[in-house]
Order: sequence, then C-alpha cells, then structure tokens
Amino acid sequence: MPRTVKCAKLGATLPGLPYKPFNDELGQRIFDSISADAWAQWIEHSKKIVNEYRLDLTLKRSHEVLKEQCEQFLFGDGGQLPPDYVPEAH
Repeated sequence: MPRTVKCAKLGATLPGLPYKPFNDELGQRIFDSISADAWAQWIEHSKKIVNEYRLDLTLKRSHEVLKEQCEQFLFGDGGQLPPDYVPEAH
C-alpha cells in the first residue's frame, strides 16, 4: 500500500511520491506534502516552461529557474505560464 500525504496542492489525502524528487530542502518538502497526482501535474506544467523559456537543462541557472517555478506551482500561486504561451491546437 502506497504511503499517503495531505497534499498541499490538491487539498486531499492522496498517495505520495515514492522518492524525493530533489536532494535538498525543497525535495523533502515535496516528498512530505505533495501527492503523486500533483507531481504529475507539475511535470506537465514544467514541460511548457522548459519549451517556452527555451531552458537549457545543462545549465545550473535553468535548473534554478525550474525549481523556483516548481515551488510556486506546488506551494504558491500555482505558477504562471510564460506570457507568450499559446496552447497547442489539436
């Protein structure tokens, strides 16, 4: 049975992550209080940020920007999409 957390993002008790996503204080905070469902939402949101801001993930600064956005998305105002973001038309 998976461990559960009171998800800070979704406001419900849900299955938690099986691992810490980062090896720092933010990673521990996510592990302790973010559900696997909310994390999956972040992963989808983060793809938009990486693509729209054209982040080079080989650069440390890009990782810092992504982690700042992650914290805002999961614990803050929900994070903001880049100002020029246009949803993909299907």
